[in-house]
Amino acid sequence: MTAMTVCSLTAAKDLIRNNDLLLFRRRSLISVIGRGIHTHAAKLIMWNEDPFCVEVREWHGGRAVTLKSQVDKYPGQIDVYETNPNHQWEHYDAKGAARFMRGMAGCDYGYANVLAAAMLHLPFVRLLMTANTDDNAMNTRPPFCSQAVAMADKVGGGVDPVPMLANRLTEPADLARSPFYKYKVTLIPSEV
Repeated sequence: MTAMTVCSLTAAKDLIRNNDLLLFRRRSLISVIGRGIHTHAAKLIMWNEDPFCVEVREWHGGRAVTLKSQVDKYPGQIDVYETNPNHQWEHYDAKGAARFMRGMAGCDYGYANVLAAAMLHLPFVRLLMTANTDDNAMNTRPPFCSQAVAMADKVGGGVDPVPMLANRLTEPADLARSPFYKYKVTLIPSEV
């Protein structure tokens, strides 16, 4: 990530767009193990004029909440990334990706998939296994946050944001490093 640009949610109104990637920063086991600063991934989906955070979150599963509620809860910890910067991937279907992400509302959280992704970081396990790169491999378990985002862009949008890694192993830090996303702004609450 380049230098941070901090902006209130109100001031960011002209910067944020439907289908932007939301990456949450917090020091935790996920950020340490995942080789990055982000611990959670979601999509910004506009409903009418209102920005929503559509996510698959631990303890909640798939849900849609106002972006304002999340910015108020996590001030200065939500980074907004443009999806498909400069429209480099001409065939990308942003509406399809947003529709796919909205369709995850109500799904369970993928604890088993988080565990499978985490296992690849254990020293001994890393020597014996390699990361799976097949997005089409059978996986009937519910997704976790960054897996849901990768699936939305791949299945709904037609572009694999992390091509050399299976969606079910994609972590927030992998999304942050992907050229399919470009950092825009970090959100803070608007003044009352």
